Amino acid sequence: MAKDYLTEFLPDLEEFKEKTIKFHNKEITVPQYKGFSGGFGSYAERGGETHMLRLRMAGGQVTKERLKFITETCDKYQIKKMKLTTCQSIQLHHLEAENLCEMMAAAWKAGMISRGGGGDFPRNVMASPLSGVQKGEHFDVLPYAIEAGEYMMGFIKAVKFPRKLKVGFSNSPANETHATFRDLGFVANPDETFDVYAAGGLGSNPRLGVCVAKGIDPSKTLYHIKAMVNTFTTYGNYENRGRSRTRYLLDTLGEDGFIKAYQEKLEEALATEQLDIEVKVPLVTKTGSGSASQDKRIIPQKQEGLYAVYYQPVGGEFTPAKAKELYELIRDMEEVEIRITADEGLYVINCNAREAEQVLERTADGANTLFETSVACIGSSVCQVGIGDSQSLLHACVEAVRKENFADGVLPRIHISGCPSSCGTHQIAEIGFRGAVKQTPDGPKPAFAIFTGGCDHQGKERLADTGKAIAVEDIPKFFVELGKIISSENTIYKNWIGKNQDKLDSLIEKYTA
Repeated sequence: MAKDYLTEFLPDLEEFKEKTIKFHNKEITVPQYKGFSGGFGSYAERGGETHMLRLRMAGGQVTKERLKFITETCDKYQIKKMKLTTCQSIQLHHLEAENLCEMMAAAWKAGMISRGGGGDFPRNVMASPLSGVQKGEHFDVLPYAIEAGEYMMGFIKAVKFPRKLKVGFSNSPANETHATFRDLGFVANPDETFDVYAAGGLGSNPRLGVCVAKGIDPSKTLYHIKAMVNTFTTYGNYENRGRSRTRYLLDTLGEDGFIKAYQEKLEEALATEQLDIEVKVPLVTKTGSGSASQDKRIIPQKQEGLYAVYYQPVGGEFTPAKAKELYELIRDMEEVEIRITADEGLYVINCNAREAEQVLERTADGANTLFETSVACIGSSVCQVGIGDSQSLLHACVEAVRKENFADGVLPRIHISGCPSSCGTHQIAEIGFRGAVKQTPDGPKPAFAIFTGGCDHQGKERLADTGKAIAVEDIPKFFVELGKIISSENTIYKNWIGKNQDKLDSLIEKYTA
């Protein structure tokens, strides 16, 4: 690491251990512990008996060394549950309190510092998962995301934020990391500059970001982070937690006022700081030979003869057993590593044709259709604040739809969040759901509010419209009926919806009545 964060952060684990003991002794409340432990990337799970640990890894980069550590840790502590997240991190679940500090210290020493992984801190910095290897990308943004992640950890103990700060980098208009509506986002241009967006975000009262700078030299990236930090801490709301995210600055300052304030802080940073960076873009030196199959999960890289293989464990449930299997498969493959996506999947990159076929075969247990790549947060069975059981709902929908054998694309990827926090990014989905309760003649029932029409593609961004709640038991039936309607017209959802919004609305009305 550029800075010795281990020396700075490791002593904090003593206090974390003390607080955790007090929590289990019922000496501090759940909210009190949550407010403290989040700063270490850890939360108590529902029921308060076990814990979660979120590992920070900029851009979702999982090197073989990191994967080896994760598999060995799961073996050592008998961890049975892991989760890929929409912020490109890995969560370890159902952890025993007596192992937590030891495990956390080991992860930090292995380069995955969880400090600031939750709470009111700079979060894991995101980057387009195929940065550096993707055909058609404007340029490789991952090195800048890594630099940004290192820099932002320096604020964890130095600055008190009103709330969390999320930063993302996008290498193309696909905008997989939602860089145009993060707290701060860097969007690559064809001329290898960045446009900068700020004050966006999902969750309660979501907002698209506003462009605060165009065509900046990437070497100036950290000045913009400093400007955003100073704007946030100067004008952010420290009194009302419900209005303390950066997107509310657009309400208090107005869009023009916010841009003006940001530019003033930027000028201050440029005049007083020395934050220029010069990254070394890693070159893939490996050469490939032969051709891989035309399977849709094998993606040719911009490096001739090399491939990325896409794997989506349903619901992002990347099991320790599968992680170990993949590590044993790729450990001797030259330059191969894993990149986590913002949709809870992963790519195994830099494979030659033979290696790609091997990875493809060993990941056949994952999603086979677009619908099966759907996103779901961990849900209320594990999360303290969850309202709906997102994982259970997704698996029920996948099971019901598989029986119908619809063609791939007949149903879209859906996004499910257990609560308004939008950890499942339901607000940018073509069809999304958020945990809710539905009042019925038989009394209240578990339900999910439906959202439709979202889009995250740069230049076409749209937040989904909120609808009424559908009872959990009816949502799989809803998708089966929708799939049958679209199949009967011999098309797929993305081609069907433009001319058939009224049919979708009618079907939703049927199930929300």
